[in-house]
Amino acid sequence: MSVIEKLVVERIEKEVIEAFSFCDLPLTTGEIDPSKEEKFGDYQCNLAMKLSKELKKAPREIALMAADALSKSELLEKVEVAGPGFLNLYLKKDVVEEWLVGAFESEDLLVPKVSPEKVIVEFSSPNIAKSMHVGHLRSTIIGDAIARLMEFLGYDVLRLNHVGDFGTQFGMLISYLKKYHPEALKDGNDCDLETLVGWYKAAKKKFDEDDEFKTISREEVVALQSGEEKSVEAWKALCSISRKGFHEIYDLLDVHIEERGESFYNPILQKVVDDFKEKGLSKEDGGAQCVFMEGFQNKDGDILPLIIQKSDGGFNYATTDLAAFHYRVEEDKAKRIVVVTDLGQKMHFSMVYAAAKLVGYMDDTKTRFDHVPFGLVLSPDGKKYKTRSGETEKLSDLLEEAVDRAKSLLDARGIEDNEDIAKVLGISAVKYADLSSNRIKDYTFSYDRMLRFEGNTAAFILYAFVRIQSIKRKAGVDLESVTENIILEHPSERALALHLMRFGEILHKMKEDLLPNHLTEYLYHLAEKFNLFFRDCPVIDSPNMHSRLKLADLAGRHLEKGLSILGIGTIDRM
Repeated sequence: MSVIEKLVVERIEKEVIEAFSFCDLPLTTGEIDPSKEEKFGDYQCNLAMKLSKELKKAPREIALMAADALSKSELLEKVEVAGPGFLNLYLKKDVVEEWLVGAFESEDLLVPKVSPEKVIVEFSSPNIAKSMHVGHLRSTIIGDAIARLMEFLGYDVLRLNHVGDFGTQFGMLISYLKKYHPEALKDGNDCDLETLVGWYKAAKKKFDEDDEFKTISREEVVALQSGEEKSVEAWKALCSISRKGFHEIYDLLDVHIEERGESFYNPILQKVVDDFKEKGLSKEDGGAQCVFMEGFQNKDGDILPLIIQKSDGGFNYATTDLAAFHYRVEEDKAKRIVVVTDLGQKMHFSMVYAAAKLVGYMDDTKTRFDHVPFGLVLSPDGKKYKTRSGETEKLSDLLEEAVDRAKSLLDARGIEDNEDIAKVLGISAVKYADLSSNRIKDYTFSYDRMLRFEGNTAAFILYAFVRIQSIKRKAGVDLESVTENIILEHPSERALALHLMRFGEILHKMKEDLLPNHLTEYLYHLAEKFNLFFRDCPVIDSPNMHSRLKLADLAGRHLEKGLSILGIGTIDRM
């Protein structure tokens, strides 16, 4: 088998496991890691340390036996036993060069593809009649990156926007508009989202203060959920207004998503309740239908109820999410379901998923479910990010500010006609700052930090890409007609090449744990390694110009593809 037919690390790992076969123990993958320092080889293995106790032998003795077996490897130039029993593995030069040839000729950079199974990624999920705000930023950006990754790897991806388009807030808003602004509830109205949000706030105030209005609003919800014609007509008008506002944001972010809101599942909500009843899995509590499951207790040890039907006959988020699981498995035939929401919904999805398995909607041996939680966006003072007036900042305002600041930065650098560049740089800075943070943690939003040209920022990586395009323009060489292969002579060339080889490893790692910061870190180090290569290895008019042009081009293609997976565009000047 050619070394370019799959991830090189998988070939190395296979040889390492075979080298340890004398242990006569079941060994698994995941025992090979890239070396953090070049002096410790290209890859490292500490399997001997793990096996020492079970084999009752010194780890170094075990490592030496494995190293002897690996001396016959077709991939490895050298194997060192270091310290108490670590294996340092050095790839053969021609293995790396052969991979570079294959990668240069490959549209997909030799990243192994998967079988085209159906994967559903649910993300963004704003609420109708409310502006998208900075809290939706993370869900939209993270979800889009995950969807793009899955698409690149070959999955059949369904991108779902599970918008909040049913519930108490609609009964409240429709009741208010019927009384005060009936013209807004007709198709073809000229209302915008900002006006609708103002009405929503007024309706919420009245709901909180007026018990009679509160009762009317709840009755309106039941009417809507039961399909009452006038209520449904009013609801459609509200959704249309909101949808226009949402798509302005999605267009700016270059996010493509299919809307399938809570209302989509309305026809099967009663079936969900009936399924639990028929299987004896729910019981009435205070007039509501509840599911009680072990493992979900409050601080006093009482089992928490998962309410699937309210005492007034209405349904809630849990009912809708259970219906969504059922539909996505039975109708969409999903093999993996990914739901991106804030960390505060972790308990909710843990309970809903457990209930879905209990009733038979989910079988984790057939369909994998991942809840992808994320932390808050904080202001530099460490508090939840808000406007100066204390309100949650609208996402449209935040993005426009980022673009304006990027333009000012480009103006200061003397770059003319920079409107398009500023848009890419500003939006990229916002996206990259989010994705480069571990999504589970809160992150601090700072325009100044994200627009820096130094450090792990979009600007730094984009500048490396721009430099590569500049080199290619100055060289004026048609690389497709160049017959010479890439030859690695300088350590900086080899370091860059090895990093390029690990692109597929990083993408498949991100596929498993759904942490985009793996990819941002990879791209940051790729830009660093390219800069070192550029410093140490002259390209234009050098004896190795064609080889180095190909290596630079390959680095640029990796940067471009990696950024594309993150939802970030590229520019050719900065």
